Amino acid sequence: MARLKQKGKSGAAKAYVTRSSAVKKLQCSLADFRRLCILKGIFPREPKNKKRANKGSTAPKTFYYSKDIAYLAHEPVLKKLREHKAFAKKISRALGRGEWSTAKSLEENKPTYRLDHIVKERYPTFIDALRDIDDALCMIFLFASLPSNPRVSPALITNCTRLAAEWQLYIMRSQALRKVFLSIKGIYYQAEVMGQTITWLVPYQFTQSIPTEVDVRVMLTFLELYQTLLGFVFFRLYMDSGLSYPPALDEAKDDSGAGVGAFTIKQVENTGPIADTRSANPVKKASGKEVRQALKDIVTISDTTNETMEPMPSTESVDGADADEDFVVQPSKTEGQTFPELPTFRSLEITPRQTSTTLFAPYTFFLSRETSRSVFEFLVRSFGGQIGWPRSSGSGSPVSEDDPAITHVIIDRPLVSKPNETEEERERRIKRKYVQPQWVVDCINAGRILLEEPYAQGKTLPPHLSPFGDRLGAYDPAAPLLATEADEDAEMEEGEESEMEENVTEANSGLSLPAITAEDPEALRAIELQAEAAGLDYGTFDKQVKKSRKQSKDKAPASEVNADEQNMNKMMMSNRQKKLYERMKYGERNRAAQVCLLIL
Repeated sequence: MARLKQKGKSGAAKAYVTRSSAVKKLQCSLADFRRLCILKGIFPREPKNKKRANKGSTAPKTFYYSKDIAYLAHEPVLKKLREHKAFAKKISRALGRGEWSTAKSLEENKPTYRLDHIVKERYPTFIDALRDIDDALCMIFLFASLPSNPRVSPALITNCTRLAAEWQLYIMRSQALRKVFLSIKGIYYQAEVMGQTITWLVPYQFTQSIPTEVDVRVMLTFLELYQTLLGFVFFRLYMDSGLSYPPALDEAKDDSGAGVGAFTIKQVENTGPIADTRSANPVKKASGKEVRQALKDIVTISDTTNETMEPMPSTESVDGADADEDFVVQPSKTEGQTFPELPTFRSLEITPRQTSTTLFAPYTFFLSRETSRSVFEFLVRSFGGQIGWPRSSGSGSPVSEDDPAITHVIIDRPLVSKPNETEEERERRIKRKYVQPQWVVDCINAGRILLEEPYAQGKTLPPHLSPFGDRLGAYDPAAPLLATEADEDAEMEEGEESEMEENVTEANSGLSLPAITAEDPEALRAIELQAEAAGLDYGTFDKQVKKSRKQSKDKAPASEVNADEQNMNKMMMSNRQKKLYERMKYGERNRAAQVCLLIL
């Protein structure tokens, strides 16, 4: 007889569990359950049939996998959270009774937990951790710019500021920065570290405030995990580069506003890349007896070899005539030299572009007091340049304002003439080039030094477009911003006069091509009224209608053939391939719709 199935004991009802049931099973509060889910990377699931998963009920519920909840039940952090709950009850009772010594001893033995094992579980290899630090960096830089309040402690902000400075120091030292974009939200940076593309957002240095409707506890839980993760990642990056971690902090310079310059990086000798012990084979430990036996075997083998070896024939027994023809060993000219390995595709992909990493190496910049020092110090030093700033922006400037080596001055104020300008100041102003801050960012995105004239002080800047476009026809930083006059003249000569007249007429009339190709009489009548209101004569309008209809007829057969070919190809596909193809087409249509919205 077959085994009878009981309702709610198999299938979706067994595979899923509601949030309230999970909290009861783990015997913790809802806040602790949320913290555990964030730390362990467990999130709600959507069952295919909610009614079956909820054992016949249609009430809205949040579901989790039963295996994930069973996985949480053995988490060491859960045990520490239970101990902390008991600790909170004990210390509140001691304070209520006035037992100050007991409360002090309880505070000293407060239960704490570490997240090292969770980081190792979620990121088995270093590349996995490096690939997932985008959100961690965004969170660190966000909290580094927040003011302290009862919900965010000053120690937490100090630690986030230290981690942000350590990341900027490594990027400047390795010259891994690739793209920058100044947006409304903040400044987007993109770097290439060990073949991985990392993008993070840094808010502007304005006074920040935490909205009351934001649940800071959830953000602090994420931040707790991210701090541990970045500590592991930064240690590995610094040690692979031969640098000591953490970098030493000079308290005096930090108090005087030196920023990143308050940290000192020290070189560590005899350090190499840290091997990943998880991927290597475990090495068996040998006992002392085995080592001694192996040494005896080596000695015995060497003695036996020396006894059985025959003496080599001497070269002195050869006749004098043959001695002149003997082979004489000449010292090699290349002996002792090390030749570089042949480049592979992987090495060429990982190697950063040498043309862009030393973009600002020949130049020395000076920041005006209204520009953001932390931003442009990071940008200029990441590409090999030197930079200085006035004392009002902080101490530790390596370049003074009257230094003759300064080539560019980054200034963001209107052009004002100085009536009492000395001859020395006038010569200094003529030798230097005054540019607005956008020039630095556009040079980085373009990968070359742009002309300073469009970015001069007081001029209207060219459009600053995002270099992160991945769609067809998106902004290309390598392309010039404005076409030269020679290119425009060449394009004018290549075009025909009739096409130019039609284009000018269409632009003046404001009519769109899809509207003219419409076959509906009412739509055509509306277009005629629009053309009449625009002042377009009937002859020109009739020519445009005939031309657009002819183009639409020519394109129609090709589109029908393409549609038939696509249908035939879909018939030869399997169900899985058809679903994948439909998802691809759905994504293409969404991207095309987004592009149309941006154009409109």
